[in-house]
Formats: sequence, structure tokens, C-alpha cells
Amino acid sequence: MLKVIDGGVCAAKGFKASGVHCGIRHNRTKKDLALIYSENIATAAAVYTTNLVKGAPLIVTKEHLTNGKAQAVICNSGNANTCNANGVEIAKRMCEMLSKNLKVASDDVVVASTGVIGQPLNIGAIESGIPELVENLSENGGSDAAEAIMTTDLAKKEVAVEFTLGGKICRMGGIAKGSGMIHPNMATMLVFITTDACISSEMLSKALKSDIQNTFNMISIDGDTSTNDMVTVLANGMAGNDEINADGEDYKTFMTALNSITVSLCRMIAGDGEGATKLLECAVEGAKDEKTAKTVAKSVICSSLTKAAMFGADANWGRVLCAIGYSGADVDVNKIDVSFQSIKGSIQVCKNGAGVEFSEEIAKTILLEKEIVIAVNLNSGDYSSKAWGCDLTYDYVKINGDYRT
Repeated sequence: MLKVIDGGVCAAKGFKASGVHCGIRHNRTKKDLALIYSENIATAAAVYTTNLVKGAPLIVTKEHLTNGKAQAVICNSGNANTCNANGVEIAKRMCEMLSKNLKVASDDVVVASTGVIGQPLNIGAIESGIPELVENLSENGGSDAAEAIMTTDLAKKEVAVEFTLGGKICRMGGIAKGSGMIHPNMATMLVFITTDACISSEMLSKALKSDIQNTFNMISIDGDTSTNDMVTVLANGMAGNDEINADGEDYKTFMTALNSITVSLCRMIAGDGEGATKLLECAVEGAKDEKTAKTVAKSVICSSLTKAAMFGADANWGRVLCAIGYSGADVDVNKIDVSFQSIKGSIQVCKNGAGVEFSEEIAKTILLEKEIVIAVNLNSGDYSSKAWGCDLTYDYVKINGDYRT
């Protein structure tokens, strides 16, 4: 049984974290450098953006994780270190400087950056900030690290759970950043997950790659796939459970814990989309296969017109049907039912592919809430899927109209 607990990435035994302002951001009130550290070498796994243009830190991290091991994560915000001629050199230098101060091997460091693309990264600021970053490491530092990786995010994103493996209490926690430039096949997000469970690097990688297909790859804020997306998991084994090295009940339990962390972070990311006022969830059921369910859910969540309608609390269900129709999914449009749901209730707006009479007043009351479910029943099978996004607002354009300047 899972139990939600406090602590974020420091909830698991043996993990410490910190976050400081080192000077990458001009605003001194905003932390811009984060560190996560494990007392023991941890097994590690990561997944990366599918964008052909990749940030230099991803290249270095991928090289460091070839042995499936890591002990620390360093991440800066305010600058993506992408499309810079010396980007890889700077990312490696960050690892080397941390290695010197923290006494860990430089190739056991995961390095990440987020922020503006194509601008030189001031390595001097990072160098001056690392001693304080290391000095501030604390078992209570998860929240500071969560703050330091934020860019246009309005809220820190952290979560942790407790679970049992082979009679041993295990913990898992995560932090994330992500607000804009988010689209399926990884989004402009960075996610760092820690656990004290003992699991082989092979099974950890398998778990992560499997999980993201139904979580982080099912988010869309604005249709843009970023250059610096990465999800990393570190498992240091300090809970003392028998190593998970094959499929079985312990692996299933681990997957359940991981999924609880990733779904929570997905919802936080989607609800904090740039300019967003509402978290949207498209819940598809009755699909003939999993691919169809996912395709439909993604298409609805990605629809700019649907997102705009939700911003205006307009029960324009035709936009949902339109998004399903151009999704490429093989569906019978004459069987589709659509309802809008929130804490204020549920209202059916479409049955068998056609409109039904409904109260616009009640629909508006439902759609004025902060969390909206667009429920789609394809009535053609037993498969289901969910995707997450947000409404499309005036503020999204304002934020991105002068993002760089």
C-alpha cells in the first residue's frame, strides 16, 4: 500500500539536496542552481527528449550513465546550454567542479540545464556557486532544489511516497520543472526521482521507459517538444530490500510507486502550464486497443481550439469531436460519447457522435472549475488512456512574446 509523505527527493534514505542563487539569473531572489546527492553510489536510468536538437547536458549525462550508475545531480535554470559551441565542454566542466567540491567521480554526475536556448552559459557563476551548494546539502533541502530548477513555473513540483518491498520500508520522491514548450515524446521538463529501493540498473531502466509511455509522454501544453527534456531516476538501495533484478511482485510494487510519482508530477506540470488557469485531463475509454486510446487522448489534449474553449468555459464539444476525427485513430465516429466533468458535476454533451440537449448554464458552472475532465467513450472495446494539458490563455502569448528579452 502506498502512503503519501513529505520530503520530495530527500524522502528516501541517504539523499540530500540543496538549491542556491549563483548568478545565472539576474533576479537574486530566484534560486538557479540545484544539487541532489546520494550517500551511496546509486543505480541510475534516464530518458531524453526526442528532439534532434539536444542540450549539451543531455549528451554528457547519457555518456555518464552508460554504466547505469550515478551519485549526484546538478542542474541550473535560466540557461539551457543548448546550441552553444562550447556547450559540452561547459557541461563536463560543471561535473568536474562538483566532483572537486563534493568528492564524487565526475562521471557519476548527472548534469542538466534549463532556460533560454542559444545564449552562452556563464560557467563562472556556477563555479562560484558550487561551494555554497555543497555546503547547504541537507535532508530537508528537497524544496530548495525544486525551486532552483524552475523557469516560468509558478509553483514548485515535488511529491514522495512510502511503500514496502519484501518487508522493508522503501521511499521514493521526485521533483520536476515544466511549464511551457511541453508536448508528447518528452516535454520541456526536467524530472529527478530518487528512491532507497534496491533495483538493478537494467530493471530500473525498463521501469522508467515503460512508465513514461503512459505519463510524461501523455502531456501537452503547447505542441512544442523541447531540447533539454530529461527524466532521471536514482536508486541507492539503502532501504535494504532484496535487489529487484527480474519481473515479479516486487517489480510490480516498484512500478506502482513509480507511477504514482510520475502521474502526480504530470498533473502538476500540466496544471502549471504557461498562462494556464485550468488543468485538463482527457480520459478515454471504450477503445479497441491501447494505441487508439492514446492517440485520441493526445489529440484532444493537443487541440488548441479545445484548449481555448476550456479557457472560456465554453462547452464546445464539436472541437473535441474534430480533434478525434483528425487524430488518425481508427474509430467509429457514430459511437462516440463525450461528457465534461469537474467537482461541480458531470454533463453529457454528445452521444453516438451527435449533440444532445444540455443546459449551457450548468455546463459553464462545471467548466469554470480549476480541474476539468474531458471524458470520451469510444464504445468500441475495453482499452483506456489519459492525457493531461491545460487551457490556452492570453497570458501564454504574453509570456512567450518576450521570453528571451
